[in-house]
Amino acid sequence: MITKNITIEDLIEDYPKSVKYLADKGIRCIKCGEPIWGTLEEACLEKEFTQKAIQLAVKELIELHQNNNSEEASSIQKINIKNIK
Repeated sequence: MITKNITIEDLIEDYPKSVKYLADKGIRCIKCGEPIWGTLEEACLEKEFTQKAIQLAVKELIELHQNNNSEEASSIQKINIKNIK
C-alpha cells in the first residue's frame, strides 16, 4: 500500500510506475541512478514539499497504480505540487 511512510526502495520495487512520477517531481530514486533511502515523506521533505503536497503526491501515486491502462495513467492531471501551500 502506498503511504507517505513507504520506503523509496519498496515503492519502486512494488510500484515500478513510480520511477517516472518521482523523477518528474524532482525526486531521484534508485533506478534513476542516484540512490536515496528513507521514506517517500522524507524524500519529499528534502525537496521542500509541504505536508499538503506530500498528501497529494501519495494520492496521485495511488491513482497512477490503480489505473491499469497506461494511456489512462499518462492522463492523470499533473499538478505542480511544490506550489501548493
